[in-house]
Amino acid sequence: MPGLALLTLRARKGGFAGTFVALLLAAAVLSACGILLESGIRAGSAPERYAAADVVVTGRQEVELTLKDLDGSTVEEARPLTERVPLKASVAGRIASVDGVRTVIVDRGAAVRLATGDGRPVTGRHGAAPEAHTWSGARLGDEVLLETASAPRSFELAGLVSPAGGRAPRLPVAFVSDAAMDRLGPVVHAVGVLADPGTPAARAADDIREALDDSTLAVHTGEGRGRAEFLDVTVSGSNLVVLAAAVGGNVLLIAVLVLFGTASLSVRHRRRELALLRAIGTTPGQIRRLVAVEAAVTGLAAGVLGCPLGLLLVHLLRDRFAGHGIVPPDFGLVVGPLPFLGAVLVTVPTALAAVLAASLRVSRIRPTEALGDAAPESRGPGRRRVVTGGVLLVLAAGVFVTGAARDTDFFTLVGLANSLVLLLVIAVAVLGPLVARAAVGLLGPLVGRTGVTGYLAAANTRADAVRLAGAIVPLVLAVSFAATVVFAQTTGLRESADQLRSGLVADHVITAPNGVSPELASEVRDLAGVRSATGLVRSQVVGVGTLLGAQEAVSLGAQGVDPRALGEVLDLGTREGDLTALSASTVAVSTTTASWLGLGVGDTARLTLGDGTPFRGRVVAVYERGFGFADVTLDHDLLLAHTTRRADESVLVRSGGPSGGRAGAAVSGLPEALAAVAADHPGAVLRDGLAVDEQLTEQRANAWVNYLVVGLVIAYTGITVVNTLAMGTAARRREFALLRLSGTARRQVAAMMWKESAVVVVAGVGVGTLLSLFPLALVSLAVSGSPWPAVPGLGYLAIAGGTAVLAVAGTMVPTHVLLGIRPVEAIGSKE
Repeated sequence: MPGLALLTLRARKGGFAGTFVALLLAAAVLSACGILLESGIRAGSAPERYAAADVVVTGRQEVELTLKDLDGSTVEEARPLTERVPLKASVAGRIASVDGVRTVIVDRGAAVRLATGDGRPVTGRHGAAPEAHTWSGARLGDEVLLETASAPRSFELAGLVSPAGGRAPRLPVAFVSDAAMDRLGPVVHAVGVLADPGTPAARAADDIREALDDSTLAVHTGEGRGRAEFLDVTVSGSNLVVLAAAVGGNVLLIAVLVLFGTASLSVRHRRRELALLRAIGTTPGQIRRLVAVEAAVTGLAAGVLGCPLGLLLVHLLRDRFAGHGIVPPDFGLVVGPLPFLGAVLVTVPTALAAVLAASLRVSRIRPTEALGDAAPESRGPGRRRVVTGGVLLVLAAGVFVTGAARDTDFFTLVGLANSLVLLLVIAVAVLGPLVARAAVGLLGPLVGRTGVTGYLAAANTRADAVRLAGAIVPLVLAVSFAATVVFAQTTGLRESADQLRSGLVADHVITAPNGVSPELASEVRDLAGVRSATGLVRSQVVGVGTLLGAQEAVSLGAQGVDPRALGEVLDLGTREGDLTALSASTVAVSTTTASWLGLGVGDTARLTLGDGTPFRGRVVAVYERGFGFADVTLDHDLLLAHTTRRADESVLVRSGGPSGGRAGAAVSGLPEALAAVAADHPGAVLRDGLAVDEQLTEQRANAWVNYLVVGLVIAYTGITVVNTLAMGTAARRREFALLRLSGTARRQVAAMMWKESAVVVVAGVGVGTLLSLFPLALVSLAVSGSPWPAVPGLGYLAIAGGTAVLAVAGTMVPTHVLLGIRPVEAIGSKE
């Protein structure tokens, strides 16, 4: 049987091309995602300041949460923390008492804004913010400005230091004396350990872990010291793990759907061959073994050849992720054998499952019925498929009605929308022939009125609903899935931009690339003509929500503002409660967060701040403009104290006198005064308002990841569409030859195929568009309370036009090839 399978592969290269390409792309994408996943777990930058330490102890940059599942059982889940987790000074003493520890060095640090003597800001590679640490350094005699949470301070440079080898440091560091560091408000970043001579670093690390016995601490050796030193590498690595898993999971799902479609098509075109094997005594088991060997060989070849493509793809993805700020530009990749092995181990079983499922019915044909049953199929779906499709449609209708009946439960609505699009696509795949017949019933009469070629095209589309469905369903999958994902993102971005424009009441904004001193807001308040001003600090917090009865951990955007300025510089759109009651022991949440966490005014919110500190606060207000600003709003000073940089992102200023007047003659000199104050702080600039595009940077990056998934889906769909239509067209060579021998001109045959393609495109794009409207309505309800999503015309044309081009190319390219064959040769050719 293996020999026969290899002969079949050689004889039917074209028939296996679509399956091979689909598996090749799957292996490439899965191996690339595997490399990203492993890199997120293991990768890091080489240590610089910590390079001489054998062991480095830091706070654990994640919080461990105990969640309840649907069945009542508990599960542990870790969520990354975006702010540096500080250490207690007492940790150093505990480490010093461990056997094998020679020296313990406490690394105290503070995030600073660094500027030269003339006020020019200094940043590191890729715009990295500087830090101050205890020691001495820099160039003798020059002056620099250091600014943290207070006014800028001048320091005299005493020398310069650089990493070993003279390479440029990844992070700019200013080393100061212990006394100077005390004035900068430092925290303990890490504890470095030098082991006794002859004591391996790994053994010292194990002894330290055992002595500390603290799950909130992390012990690093080797390359892990770089992750301990550079917080951005640790945080981006955690984000990369989530993104790689999401992209890989979506690709695997689409790959399965595509492979089942291509395998079914390939088996359908081999019905006569397989029926003949049954007629000469081949058992069903032997036929299944034959197709299994073919699939295994195809999957193995595609998997092996796809892995090198994955290596090229992963560098492209890393660069794109860096371009959108998801990972640092110098984020290193870990390339090992596991991602490639995993990709092969996924592609081969997937190919086997798809082919065996498609060949199940053919292998069961009785020898006496084999050749008769092998005639081309023209009937519609069987009773079981009709029942299954009907059940799926009923479930989809129930999901939509359930979602539309809910009020503001954001996460449930989004979850229902995701489930709805899958139910609808699967239902259409199951009921494909019925969908094709309905489309032909609507479009056939129109096409039939366009002359002889239109009459022939309409007759052909009516003749074989199964063949037509094989062409329409992939288009439906592409358009519905792509439209749902893309326009869900555009809807969210539109709502965020609208909320930002409506909610920002401030007249002026002072901002800087690496933040501004919290004292700047106090200086601004003292200026004549300033009605209100607040520093705006941003971070992330972790909460526990409930979705359909199961608890899930979620990271939420948080902002800190002065409660006195709420309503003056920011209008968050209060729905319930009183935002002015915000304090160090209370919290305000957006409507989406209230829905997710099950909170209302008066409830207690249980959150974990960005540096791992637990927070319990009473909810004093629920507001509507969370998409534009933040999911959670906290007291400014409270949130600031638990951030790494200890800096405001910006200062928001509202002009006008106590009477409430807006900017005018009374405050005509305010912009100049604000600009003068900003000039005293390194890098600070005055603007008339928040730049909406800059505020949406993170959301645009998340949208780009979804666009990436859409691109992969369309690529897969393109394989299916082109393969389906090309094989279907190639199988009609005798039909074309007969038409030409009966007097039909080449251009008439081509015109007939153009019109058949038009039926396929209009049906596929139309049904796909219709299916996407229902989940998009749920997404829009969740985001804006309106059922009308944001659908940019150019975006829709790109999706519809792209799928149309694929469909037309898959039909017309083989058509023109076949029309180049002499009719007398084509009429006698084998199938």
